[in-house]
Amino acid sequence: MTRPARILTWTFASLLLVVTLLVIVIATFDWNRVKPTLNAKVSEALQRPFAINGNLAVVWQREPQQGGWRAWIPWPRFIAEDLTLGNPDWLKEPQMAALKRVEFRLAPLPLLFQQIVIPRIDLNQPTATLTRLADGRANWTFDFAAKDKQAEPSGWALDIGAIGFDKGQVSLDDQTLKTSLDIVIDPLGKPIPFADIVGKAAAQKSATAQAYAFGLKVKGRYKGQPLSGSGKIGGLLALQDASLPFPLQADMQIADTRIALAGTLTDPRNLGALDLRLRLSGASLGNLYPLTGVTLPDSPAYSTDGHLVAKLHEPGGALFRYEGFNGKIGDSDIHGDLTFVSSQPRPKLSGNLVSNQLLFKDLAPLIGADSNAEQKARGGASKQPAGKVLPVEEFRTERWRSMDADVTFSGKRIVHNQDLPFNDLSSHFVLDDGVLRLAPLHFGVAGGTLDAQIRLDGRTAPLQGRAQLSARGFKLKQLFPTFEPMKTSFGQLNGDADLSGRGNSVAALLATANGDLKMLINDGAISRGLMEIAGLNVGNYVVGQLFGDKEVKINCAAADFGIKEGLATTRLFVFDTENAIIYINGTANFASEQLDLKVNPESKGLRLFSLRSPLYVRGPFAKPSAGVQAVPLALRGAGMVALGVVVGPAAGLLALVAPGGDVPNQCTPLLEQMKAGKAPRTVKAG
Repeated sequence: MTRPARILTWTFASLLLVVTLLVIVIATFDWNRVKPTLNAKVSEALQRPFAINGNLAVVWQREPQQGGWRAWIPWPRFIAEDLTLGNPDWLKEPQMAALKRVEFRLAPLPLLFQQIVIPRIDLNQPTATLTRLADGRANWTFDFAAKDKQAEPSGWALDIGAIGFDKGQVSLDDQTLKTSLDIVIDPLGKPIPFADIVGKAAAQKSATAQAYAFGLKVKGRYKGQPLSGSGKIGGLLALQDASLPFPLQADMQIADTRIALAGTLTDPRNLGALDLRLRLSGASLGNLYPLTGVTLPDSPAYSTDGHLVAKLHEPGGALFRYEGFNGKIGDSDIHGDLTFVSSQPRPKLSGNLVSNQLLFKDLAPLIGADSNAEQKARGGASKQPAGKVLPVEEFRTERWRSMDADVTFSGKRIVHNQDLPFNDLSSHFVLDDGVLRLAPLHFGVAGGTLDAQIRLDGRTAPLQGRAQLSARGFKLKQLFPTFEPMKTSFGQLNGDADLSGRGNSVAALLATANGDLKMLINDGAISRGLMEIAGLNVGNYVVGQLFGDKEVKINCAAADFGIKEGLATTRLFVFDTENAIIYINGTANFASEQLDLKVNPESKGLRLFSLRSPLYVRGPFAKPSAGVQAVPLALRGAGMVALGVVVGPAAGLLALVAPGGDVPNQCTPLLEQMKAGKAPRTVKAG
């Protein structure tokens, strides 16, 4: 053998011996010797006490998933037992987290390129106690900022493929959210296919989703309200392969709100996206605010079922879309799409809602007009006083500045009762920095329309409100469909109102209201029976005193009220019937809810009119009383004494006369004469 050949042989043999010795040393090395150093280094890096209290070992194995020559290269499998991580020094409890065992494989070849590739980490029996104090300090955050500024940027990259885990327990105490939860995770024993939970149709959209492997139970309080529930999750959190969704399922009860969801975490790597079927139900939509921060109106009991898509790391803020949901609010159906974006300076809710049949009574909680029992059922804080008609429940204006909203609503059919269905309702709700606008709010009623523009400014204390309403073309025969004399009527009801006030409830707003109210009715009929249909007991009495039990034709009814600081005063209130002109004078006090009205009849022509004295209507709105005014006969006709003061109101009411039509409007001659300052004693019926 030549000298170069001998040198080459000895060199190769020496290298082989060194490698062999190195392999033997590594394979037989007691890794527990490095635990003190490793514990100290990790504790220094995390600025928390860290310890591997049990055995630390490395097992070399070939990786079966590797092909070709790479399959012959052994991979180190690290196994550590009984690991603990301590809390920062500002917490009394010493331990934050513990693991019975952790195991992971490390790819050796990427180390040559400064890459740490760990295909999977398995955590055995993890426990954690997560704490956040009222000042915002949390034990799950680590302060690396100071070291990062001093240290050179690292050229190493970390790539973890997936995290597997088994039975574990997590406790959360978050004082900023007033939340304390205990979560227990247990293996299901036998995996449950994803399709068995979400259904085959939904499973086809997430064909790669893994099976449910663990069950979880949660109990505690969320934002101060009791919470309990259960659910299921997958067994492998894939961080490398974004196409492998992580399955989620939960059924929770928070106070009176139930939340049921099933679907996937679609961006496991960043914990950034959700695709769920979401069902919500509860006593009132308003009760969702403490849980979600979304300002919704008070309502009767509700339930919804829809598709929730969430993108938690959007540039403009986390985005939640509740798509194609169907549900019920009270006895009314509801459908639509809503989007909530956690934008700045305020989050915003937008969307479109539709109801095919909306019961009028289900709108009552919007203004606190439901009964005390219904308010109690939905968790209302106020109680309507006995004998008080106007709703006193206050609007929750403190919530209005927490978000903005732009939502359209359409009710295709509004049902008040079986005899009087509203045709439709449409509105555009806009909430902008505490100012709520309903512009427009449109009702189709009895062949006509009711349009409103409502503005409520919740930035002031008390709330400042204004409502402008316009009623046009209400057909009397549709307004009172069961009243026989109206069935052939061509009469209509028209009206206008412009009111402004201050106060945090309907009662308070009307108690301070200023504005005008005008109404005109032509070609109708009146009787005690009609008053009974309308539920007006006082009207029943007054009509009975004036006309007895018979039905009387109304040529025109005109009303003009001026309202100042909640006191509505008649400027003109007159009924022109076939046998009398009836004047009504007086006030309605919205602050005290008291009526004080005088009814003065004037006979027409030579007809004998039985009533020789005026009538009165006095007392609270809830139960006014009526009777005969005890005054001398000389005072009959007192309604005509101040005829001159109705010239202006009569002229204003002429604007409400419906133009056109083959049948002349009976209100025109009445108002024309009053406009001219003449007594309409000779106006003839028909």
